[in-house]
Amino acid sequence: MSSGDDIDELNARRICWRCIGEAYLSDEIKQKDDGDAPCSYCGETEPSYTIEELAERIEAAFEHHFDRTSNQPTAWQYSLMSDGESSYEWERDGLPVLDAIEQAAEIPSAAAEDVVAVLGAKHEDIEAAQMGEETEFASDSYYEEKGPNDQAWQEEWNSFERSLKTEARFFSRTAGSHLASIFGGIDQLQTSDDSPLVVEAGPQLAIDHLYRARVFQADCKLEEALCRPDLHLGPPSAVLANAGRMNARGISVFYGATESATAVAEVRPPVGSKVAVASFSIIRTLRLLDLTALEKVQDGGSIFDPTSRARMERVAFLQTLGRRMTRPVMPDDEAFDYLATQVIADFLATENEPVLEGIIFRSAQVSEGRNVVLFHKAARVEAMELPEGTELR
Repeated sequence: MSSGDDIDELNARRICWRCIGEAYLSDEIKQKDDGDAPCSYCGETEPSYTIEELAERIEAAFEHHFDRTSNQPTAWQYSLMSDGESSYEWERDGLPVLDAIEQAAEIPSAAAEDVVAVLGAKHEDIEAAQMGEETEFASDSYYEEKGPNDQAWQEEWNSFERSLKTEARFFSRTAGSHLASIFGGIDQLQTSDDSPLVVEAGPQLAIDHLYRARVFQADCKLEEALCRPDLHLGPPSAVLANAGRMNARGISVFYGATESATAVAEVRPPVGSKVAVASFSIIRTLRLLDLTALEKVQDGGSIFDPTSRARMERVAFLQTLGRRMTRPVMPDDEAFDYLATQVIADFLATENEPVLEGIIFRSAQVSEGRNVVLFHKAARVEAMELPEGTELR
């Protein structure tokens, strides 16, 4: 069909919620409260959309989530095709528009054909056709689903880091708003293997203790630490706390590891030195953000949900955030490059919803190793209770 009358007739056809397999779109139609009408494809009288309405929803979804692929080979592909010794045969990327629409909305083939006819007529361009140019939703066009574009999130993160280094380090409402958009409600997200991003650690849980190591080059210092591990192997006092990846100078946090070998590797002991390792039991339930799970985070939203685009872009950014926060930093660059992660740790510990007590991140020294930083309020070590006059050795 191509005439105006034919397109008007197609636009007026109706498709009911039962004929649409895509859950979000089907539920949207089911909730309509403007009376039922016979479906043009199954004959049942149910809540329905006109094909015109369905075509508008599909067009909007394709604008944000699909690309029309090129109908011409690239220069490299042309070179392969012209190579007499090559068996390469060019095939256009993606799916024919009819199949792409049918699969995206999970509708009957007849309905998909009607949608293609309606959208093809809407985008029809006589001059373009005369010049051999393909238009949107042409019957011979191909489409492929595109991944979410997190460029805006990346640019905002770069601006956040730049601002911390050169403009305002404290009391930045902009930085707080940016971090809230990234981490707010992060405990509601799941990974592709259904693992949570926020895990609990503590008694009777998978992570119920942590290891912490310290390097010693003098035996007297080592003996002192072994006598009072609570004082010398736990986190330093505020006066002695140096700046680290997740803490500013003067803020004491607990850096540990889930395995003793990882704890030893992380302190990178010089040849000839000695290392003491202590195991610390976690005595209350703590909520930890697992950066190692971010690479698999996903959002199962529908392409027909107007809010899904922003959520998918956020998820695409989160998939790279773990690597950003734990990338190696040269010693001379630590003062500046640790600013962002220090601010993040403070935000997660005090301002975020949900408030978190620490972060799990990948070890830079052991391929499968996991490190844990417990923020200040969760980093206290219970002091040893010794009777008066006790001597230790």
